[in-house]
Amino acid sequence: MSSPLIDLIDLGHSYGDFVALQGLRGSIPSGSIGLVGANGAGKSTLIKVLLGILEPTEGSASLFGLSVVEDTIAVRARVGYMPERTALPPDQTAADFIIYAAELAGIPPKAAKQRASDVLTLVGLHEERFRYLGDFSTGMQQRALFAQAIVHDPELVFLDEPIAGLDPEGRDEMLKLIGRLREFGINILMSSHVLTDIETTCDWIVMLEGGRMIRNDPLNVLTDADTVQVDVLTKPELVEAELLERGANVLRMGHSLEVTVEGGDPYDLVMHVLAETSAGIRRLRPKTTSLEDVYLADEGGAA
Repeated sequence: MSSPLIDLIDLGHSYGDFVALQGLRGSIPSGSIGLVGANGAGKSTLIKVLLGILEPTEGSASLFGLSVVEDTIAVRARVGYMPERTALPPDQTAADFIIYAAELAGIPPKAAKQRASDVLTLVGLHEERFRYLGDFSTGMQQRALFAQAIVHDPELVFLDEPIAGLDPEGRDEMLKLIGRLREFGINILMSSHVLTDIETTCDWIVMLEGGRMIRNDPLNVLTDADTVQVDVLTKPELVEAELLERGANVLRMGHSLEVTVEGGDPYDLVMHVLAETSAGIRRLRPKTTSLEDVYLADEGGAA
């Protein structure tokens, strides 16, 4: 197995008496990582700790096998950061700002100009590159922030609420840009409380609640169905009884049954029982689960 992208060992951070993160432990692989949780769950604090902006008050964290405390400069050289709140210089053009960001990352001036031009084209700001950032719309400012985060071709980009404040069209455009990072082999860690956006872009989920990690799993493990729904035309009571006798968990509502089998294949069991009972079937399908369903279930458990 390849080395994890991020390692957390009993990580915690407090602001005075307020505990923002507590006991975060786990390894997170390379790829597209969704950091989810309600406002105040600790998402931005975790990102700032991983960037070395904040120091852990307990435990440790590493990126690329490097300590975020002892190897801060080496870590920052390999990452990009799109902050949640816009802090762009209003009297600077987009081109000048992105060139400056590239030079700060160590790219020579001539190469920085070319890189800035390429990245502004990528994010759809080529025609606006000589306009002042203060004249940009919210969506354009978000794309400029995105451009500065990737202009130096980082290995990992932190995106802190990149969709916040955007209208539906701007949101779709930003999600497409984030999705394109996979084509360039760039890892992302994207923080959002909009779970559908995370589900669209990410393949690994880190879920925080009240500063604690309640999930650290692949998206498909959280959302893949292990329950089937079957609508029978006749004998629903008999079908339910036969399934229960064979150890299945069954929830019946009229002629519709939800069937789960511990350590087995619910489809196989349902088909055997239907054949034995001669019950007619109208529909058989997996019960789908969304990331929102998982979050609400876990939030209820945490409460």
